[in-house]
Formats: sequence, structure tokens, C-alpha cells
Amino acid sequence: MSAGQRPRVLLADDHLMVAEALKSLLSPEFDLVGVVEDGRALIEAVATQRPDVIVADITMPHLNGIDALIRLRQDGDRTPVIFLTMHQDVTFARRALEAGASGFVLKHSAPAELVMAIRAALRGKTYLTPQLAGEVLETMKEGPNRKADPVAALTLRQREVLQLLAEGRSAKEIASSLDISTRTVEFHKYQMMETLDLHTNAELIHFAIKHGLVEL
Repeated sequence: MSAGQRPRVLLADDHLMVAEALKSLLSPEFDLVGVVEDGRALIEAVATQRPDVIVADITMPHLNGIDALIRLRQDGDRTPVIFLTMHQDVTFARRALEAGASGFVLKHSAPAELVMAIRAALRGKTYLTPQLAGEVLETMKEGPNRKADPVAALTLRQREVLQLLAEGRSAKEIASSLDISTRTVEFHKYQMMETLDLHTNAELIHFAIKHGLVEL
């Protein structure tokens, strides 16, 4: 970003009204270079739009925001990502920070906090909403805790399969979306059931909803 140039922000949120409200909130100080509605579209847009900062929801179709961030980091992209979410559970904030997020802001706090979070991210800092900061830091001191967040026991690929399954996709559709075989999809489902001690597709889907991988 050259001197005098306004920072470029890419927004990822599947709620149109939220996206519109954020446009007006950010437009005085930032250039909004695009709005996408799911995690896969986010990854594609980062490659074409080259934003300075990404503001993303966590729960989005096809690929949730945290797993999209993990994919970006695996691809070598270092664009700061700030999560703007309804999830007030410390588990989500911790999951986001461990994935490499630069900020965690609750949607109802956006008018007061989002611009501050973006400015912090542009300076290489991390912004955590004060409402959760103390509790998050305490839990992170304790080290990994899979009982507190069983989602952490799943691989990224397993979470991708689980999210698509919970969105109602068939094994064939999941295989096509992820460019893997249906046999591999079934293997991932079996592995997840073993890991989580679940026994049916319905139990897997309930798990995905309970832990915020999909919305009801």
C-alpha cells in the first residue's frame, strides 16, 4: 500500500443487510474492493482483489470463515483477517486466533470497534473485543484443550466435508465440490464418527450445528 492510498478492504458475509451497513461504516476511511458470501469465494477474491485487510463472518456457506483463513495461510497468503461475528463464545475467538486471525469483533460492537480493529491489523497488531479479551487470554494460557473445543480434533478436510454434509449435500456432491472421490468422502465421515464417538449422519449434522460450522 503506497503512501496516501486508502486501505483496501474485502468483506465476506452472507447477510446482505450486514454487508450494506458495513459499507457505510467503512467507506469514509477505506476502499471496499468486494463483497463475497462464502468462504470459497473469499479465497478466490483474495487472489484477484489483493486486499490490505479482510473482514469476514465465521459462519458462512460452503466453507466457514476460520477454515477459509486456514486455507489462505496454507497457500502462503498473509492478508490480515478480522472476524466480525455474532458468536460470543470464547471458543470461537480462540479458534480464530489460533488460525491466525488479526481481530475478533462482535457484530453488535461493530460501530464502535471495527474501524479500530482494522487500523490495528494494518499496523500488524491483533484486536480482540474487550468483552472477551480477558477470558480468551486465560484459556489460551491453559494450552490446547480438545474437550473444550472438539472441533479442534478434526482435520481441516474433515471439517470441510462435515460442513457440506450439514448443508444437505450428498456424498457425490461433496466429492465434486472438494475434487475427491465419494469413497474418500465416506472415509472422512467414518473417521469423524470414530473421533467424535458419533454413530449416524444425523448426529454429525447436529454436531456441526451445535459447534457453529453451519447456521440453522
